[in-house]
Amino acid sequence: MIRIAMDCLGGDHSPDANIEGGVMGLAAHPDLQMLFLGDEAVVKNKLEELKAPMDRCEIVHAPDVVTGEDRPLDAVRMKRDSSMIRGIKLLREDEDLAALISTGASGTLVSAATLRIGRIEGVHRPAFCPVIPTMHGGIVAVCDSGANIDCSPEQLQQFALMGSAYLSCTFGIENPRVALLNVGVESEKGDDLRRAAYALLKETEGLNFVGNMESRDFLSGKYDLVVSDGFSGNVLIKSTEGACLEMLMRLKRDISSRFVNKIGALFMYKTLMKEKKFMNYQNYGGSVLLGSEKIIVKGHGSSKATAVSKCVDQAYTMITSGLREKIAESIGKNIKTTEETQNV
Repeated sequence: MIRIAMDCLGGDHSPDANIEGGVMGLAAHPDLQMLFLGDEAVVKNKLEELKAPMDRCEIVHAPDVVTGEDRPLDAVRMKRDSSMIRGIKLLREDEDLAALISTGASGTLVSAATLRIGRIEGVHRPAFCPVIPTMHGGIVAVCDSGANIDCSPEQLQQFALMGSAYLSCTFGIENPRVALLNVGVESEKGDDLRRAAYALLKETEGLNFVGNMESRDFLSGKYDLVVSDGFSGNVLIKSTEGACLEMLMRLKRDISSRFVNKIGALFMYKTLMKEKKFMNYQNYGGSVLLGSEKIIVKGHGSSKATAVSKCVDQAYTMITSGLREKIAESIGKNIKTTEETQNV
């Protein structure tokens, strides 16, 4: 059996969405066991209401909540009875527990994972790697998207290696096309960090580096992975999500503004619903924390049950595909190559 922990608190729709998403995961994967962390009575009542397979469910009483107002280090130290911190503790201590899913505060989750779980040997810093749909029906990932504000060229190189391993193992993308987020496509563009990272990525063995990418090409389908520091990557993700949502809202207003537009929308209903589904982040799961010793998936704070179930699918696939071992191998090879080059 594969065991995954579910942090049932901290999200906008918690605990119901988290519990429902976990039960959906149990239905999709017969060899999966879920450990639910939250208020024991609430969790138990919800599981019984959903007619969950109780023989594959565990409940850990952890009623406290980590909020976005909590300072990460204070929460790690003081909120030991919270669902998130208790989940991290169990993930560290229980060898059979393979992953944790949380929709709680990102900063605390990264701090707790780094301090309590640790990193894969050779990894400088863990990094978030969310996936976004492209205009041609594919996906594009961003690494990092918020875990590390200030980065070195070597860390960006590791983000590229870890993100490539993730896309290969989890989504079956062979030889992912890797781009560096920059203000222009020319190799000399950008600040010192971007220029140094460009030179490093270009020489990285086993990496399909295709050059710089301007943000306007993010959804073009030309790239599989975009490498960035956490600040720029977070801005890229949120500005893209915001622009897509605003376009949908404008389209809805325009359709509602005139009767003839409403008639036309009826004929285009299937197409409009298809585009709405395509642009809904709830259908693409969460942001994985690459480089941690144990698998951690951070769902969007506003995740509903479907989005949480996608997080379960992500974690399950990463476990069964051997992603941790793939990342360790990739990072190890790069360290060995770098040392050999320096000794020449």
